Amino acid sequence: MNYSQFLNMIPEATLMAILVIVFVADFCSHGKAERKWFNPFVCILLLAQLVINLCPATETVSLFGGIYHATPAASMMKSVLTFGTLVVVLQSRNWLTVTETKCEEGEFYMLTISTLLGMFMMMSAGSFLMFFLGLEMASVPMGCMVALDKFRKNSAEAAAKFILTATFSSGVMLYGISFLYGSTGTLYFSDFAYAITLSPMSIMGMIFFIAGLGFKISLVPFHFWTADTYQGAPTTVTGYLSVISKGAAAFTLVTLLYKVFFALSTFWIFAMYILVVLSITIANLMAIRQTELKRFMAFSSISQAGYIMLVAIGSSYIMSITALMYYVLIYIVANMAVFTIIASVENASGGKTDMATYNGLYKTNPKMAFLMTLALFSLGGIPPFAGMFSKFFVFLAAVDGRPSVMPYLVVFIALVNTVVSLYYYLLIVKAMYINNEGEPLATFKMDGNTKLTLAVCTAGVLFFGIASCVYDTLYSAAAM
Repeated sequence: MNYSQFLNMIPEATLMAILVIVFVADFCSHGKAERKWFNPFVCILLLAQLVINLCPATETVSLFGGIYHATPAASMMKSVLTFGTLVVVLQSRNWLTVTETKCEEGEFYMLTISTLLGMFMMMSAGSFLMFFLGLEMASVPMGCMVALDKFRKNSAEAAAKFILTATFSSGVMLYGISFLYGSTGTLYFSDFAYAITLSPMSIMGMIFFIAGLGFKISLVPFHFWTADTYQGAPTTVTGYLSVISKGAAAFTLVTLLYKVFFALSTFWIFAMYILVVLSITIANLMAIRQTELKRFMAFSSISQAGYIMLVAIGSSYIMSITALMYYVLIYIVANMAVFTIIASVENASGGKTDMATYNGLYKTNPKMAFLMTLALFSLGGIPPFAGMFSKFFVFLAAVDGRPSVMPYLVVFIALVNTVVSLYYYLLIVKAMYINNEGEPLATFKMDGNTKLTLAVCTAGVLFFGIASCVYDTLYSAAAM
């Protein structure tokens, strides 16, 4: 065996090294009441991994007989997800050390890193077998993360729903993969792209495969687990679910649609039209009815998933995958800013996450209310915040090179839904600045990690949109 192949797996190798280091550090310091160094230590390791991986490979490399493909685009997307995971870990310290869950820090860090490692393997898979193994490597630890609030029945219920739904979706996906193998006789993506035909078995296999990944991305009508799981899971884990796992699954699906299922594009583009319109429209309408913030953000994330998958209806893979990576990056900073504030308010209010808790927040915590407003404006796509630019590039990629009227119609529907999303995001702003019912939440101070997380996310919301080098770097990686 040629062990030098591992040198082309730098993201996975460095992440595996971090996992081992964190395990040893947790094991050697087990039982110590005060471990203030642990969170900064893990953050430094993830930051080092991010810096190492920021320079992607300059060409695609096939390893281990073709089951693993190292591509510049996948390497860049891994860097984006590592950045998001770093933000999650940075924000998690207050929950891990202050709340009554008594969750072991080491457990959370190892589960988070294990999940990220599975996503990395999934995105670089060169065969359906490796893809499925990576998907399960990510899904199983994620179910454990949802259940980390050990003394809250809602957390256990959310984990049960997540695991049962993940099991069902994996079964549907495996059923589709068996159809695809039966129609082509191969599981390797490179061979499959040439062997696939317009046979009914291939089409059904692709439909089942898309349905299975639709559960992971929370596309309508595969979204029913999302609101309950987001509400019951710890807020930090909810933030991780909403951005990191969704981004990895969306990147993988778009890549496979363009590079593996291209011969069936007539069928999957029509399916994407339906899924995108349903996801954006239904999620926005359901979000208007929510008064619990985590359920509110669950339907917001379903809508955002619809916007992300708009890139799948474009004709240019390079533009589509660049717009997807850029959208996920902007979504990470905006969404994690919101979830960081939700977690802070939840801790300060004794576990309350309903919208009424935010009534008059501007009077007692004006800085937090202001940062929440910036993040919500970015999620809604209000200029000049970064969310407006991310939506612009997604819309541009969706209609690029398509001569038919359907992509323009879908983008028009998405634009109309943007107005709807502005309405329900402004409901929170209205609660913080206008509503006067009840006593506002008392003034409270944020810990250092929370302040740093909000500073990083707010800087991203303000500057990622106007810093053209960010989009240019992602485009260069996608074009290699």
